[in-house]
Amino acid sequence: MLVGLEFFREATAYQREFANGKKIRNTLQTNGTLIDEAWAAFLHDEDFTVGLSLDGPRHVHDLYRLDKRGRSSFDDTLRGLRLLLEQGVKVNVLVTVAHDVASHALEIYHFLKSEGVRFIQFNPVVERLPEGADVDTGLHFSTPPELARNSLITSVGGPRLSGQSVGQEAYGRFLTAIFDEWVREDVGSVHVMNFEWALAAWCQLPASVCLFAPRCGKALIVEHSGEVFSCDHFMYPQYRLGNILQDDPLALVESPAQQAFGAAKEVTLPDYCKACPYLFACHGECPKNRFTATPDGEPGLNYLCPSYKHYFGHITQYMNAMAQLVSRGLPASHIMQAFKGPLIIRGD
Repeated sequence: MLVGLEFFREATAYQREFANGKKIRNTLQTNGTLIDEAWAAFLHDEDFTVGLSLDGPRHVHDLYRLDKRGRSSFDDTLRGLRLLLEQGVKVNVLVTVAHDVASHALEIYHFLKSEGVRFIQFNPVVERLPEGADVDTGLHFSTPPELARNSLITSVGGPRLSGQSVGQEAYGRFLTAIFDEWVREDVGSVHVMNFEWALAAWCQLPASVCLFAPRCGKALIVEHSGEVFSCDHFMYPQYRLGNILQDDPLALVESPAQQAFGAAKEVTLPDYCKACPYLFACHGECPKNRFTATPDGEPGLNYLCPSYKHYFGHITQYMNAMAQLVSRGLPASHIMQAFKGPLIIRGD
């Protein structure tokens, strides 16, 4: 049995043999701890895009990323990142914005820039506890879309969440703190995916990620056993679509069950969201996070709604200006001139 790098070498060789003229793009998600020179060279030569999980400088990264023996993983992860960057591999650093991470916004951003990272994504940590659990057992559950409107998980203090979960408003403050520096200094040179997703919405372009699309259902997950589920956040028996070893993959994607799963995101959207001025940019975000109630008691509101309202409200004036620049055929980076003097937008 092939393992490690040899498996990937053979897999990409099969791709070339059977691609039949098609362009195959490979991505790999890793914590980077086992990346060495051979891996880095292979990933560059095969044009992989690599997502690397790194939460910031050592004292931030090690808040939640100790290994199973309780040891720091920071040095190994950073070594892996540096090897990838030295080889010219396309690297997107993923920062998981957990409860204690959220208070280090600019420190994280400055650290990543100092390491030469130019593609960054900030993912909020929202982990529900099982119903009836008094402590964090390590088992975290999402809300099925069709139950989002009538299956709230609440307690005296609000939703029952793991200790790692970011605060309802903290994620928004985290994003805006970084945005304020990015929009003044780094537009076009540091690609923060969260901000570029928002700009796409302000430019009236289709959402490039399922989080902010009106409907979902296009990100199916295939397990090592061949089992196919509707989404990696909904790997429950009721969302099993079939097995890729026996079933036609296209039929699974187009199945009534999967189409209903994707449509449920839009169908279960609360009226409160439908009246929100930022609906075009948010669309209720991910259904797995829709387990709180609206101010008038309607279920199905996204837990992170306060964060998104703060964030979208804060960036609106800048996004309007950048969208106008883009519409005139000018780079969005011209927005930075506004902080040095009057911004004059001219088109051809």
